[in-house]
Amino acid sequence: MKFYQKEIQISPKKRGFYLITNEILNSFPEINQIQIGQLQVFIKHTSASLTINENADSSVRVDFESHFNKMVPENMHYFTHTYEGADDMPAHIKASLLGNSVTIPITKGSLNMGIWQGIYLCEHRDFGGARNLVLTAFGN
Repeated sequence: MKFYQKEIQISPKKRGFYLITNEILNSFPEINQIQIGQLQVFIKHTSASLTINENADSSVRVDFESHFNKMVPENMHYFTHTYEGADDMPAHIKASLLGNSVTIPITKGSLNMGIWQGIYLCEHRDFGGARNLVLTAFGN
């Protein structure tokens, strides 16, 4: 079994949902050496998250952002963690709802996702800064 691990940094983005599949693949060519295995992508932050969803129509990402902002609004009177701004506590909640990692099968040196699937970086802060991802691929 082969194991590969790399940490990459995604450039700062404004709040929203971003396809990062190609960025991951371009940064981690070792995936090509695995015939059967898995890729785990882990984000090292508490106010951004990862998910897998629609990779073709960008309106899906816009709708995700709109819905999450309605579902977890800013400036709720019961938030006590407010010293980093109105977007901070909602960002933590959104990150917990979506999660900090995704796992994708690797088959014949490629990610084995559906034709319409892509990996999203979900930035929940207005100005969250660069985001660090740990990529771990393993298999035969």
